[in-house]
Amino acid sequence: MGVTLEKVIKRYGQTQVIHGVDLEIQEGEFCVFVGPSGCGKSTLLRMIAGLEETTDGKISIQNRDVTHTDPSERGVAMVFQTYALYPHMTVEQNMGFGLKMNGVPKAEIDAKVSKASDILKLGEYLKRKPAALSGGQRQRVAIGRSIVRGPDVFLFDEPLSNLDAELRVEMRVEIARLHNELSTTMIYVTHDQVEAMTLADKIVVLRDGLIEQVGAPLHLYDDPDNKFVAGFIGSPAMNFIDGTADEGAVVIEDLGGMRIPTTVSLPPRGTTVTVGIRPEHIQITEGDTVHLDLAEHLGGVSYMYLQTGGGQRLIVEAKAARSWPEGAKVGIAFPDDSVFFFDHENQKRLR
Repeated sequence: MGVTLEKVIKRYGQTQVIHGVDLEIQEGEFCVFVGPSGCGKSTLLRMIAGLEETTDGKISIQNRDVTHTDPSERGVAMVFQTYALYPHMTVEQNMGFGLKMNGVPKAEIDAKVSKASDILKLGEYLKRKPAALSGGQRQRVAIGRSIVRGPDVFLFDEPLSNLDAELRVEMRVEIARLHNELSTTMIYVTHDQVEAMTLADKIVVLRDGLIEQVGAPLHLYDDPDNKFVAGFIGSPAMNFIDGTADEGAVVIEDLGGMRIPTTVSLPPRGTTVTVGIRPEHIQITEGDTVHLDLAEHLGGVSYMYLQTGGGQRLIVEAKAARSWPEGAKVGIAFPDDSVFFFDHENQKRLR
């Protein structure tokens, strides 16, 4: 077993920020904590690291209870958003400094630093100081410093936030490759659901200190439990529009009385139901149901921003540029098997 959380609670004074979290992360799994700012994902990671005290509950790593164990004895290595490198030391010295402080023989340090630098392709930079490195190279040095410790669990706290877009993609690939090579348990915190989707074996979606849903990336995308998860996973986000329950269907008056047949268990007739559909599933047709506000043509894909007569907005993803001009009136269609339905009050998925 990699990491287990049992009824974990965190309070700051009278304010509770983590509310009885239960979670199992298998050994060798890449688990990503994702959620909006303030949802508790970094706090939870820091509790696993031992940098935040656990108010209640139990944290186990490799079947050892580490709830109140010092961080240095937990078998974890943490990579932060900031690189935290010593500016006066070379790359080689930065990577081996922790081992040197623990009295590890120089020959062993050199061997571990050499192996880590090979994995991260840092060999030609070992004699340079951090000021002579790019942001991506500095982050690789920070990761290398963690690798040489040989931890049971790697913890990443938004490690790519300070990098530009191109470097973020490059480092995402590096971290995925690193996980494949090391097969070590990794827990990664991000607010970027694209990072979560591309890196994770398992995603944990958090909101207000609670777990909303846990699952593989495509499982959360295809089968969300509630409106929050459906809207958070996927880019552009899922579209939501209100309709009314009818006999065996939901009717959307704001789309000209569009009727969407369904076999899900609907509330009583006349009750408001939230309809969800992803941008790539909406079909633009001839008609005058909605107004095309803006079209973004990005080459292989185009995004159409639509507005209904009632002021509700929809985004459509088309795989190639379309000929409809901005300001045009168009029709839309929803394939029946691509539509999600949510309870309007509690936002849970209707099944």
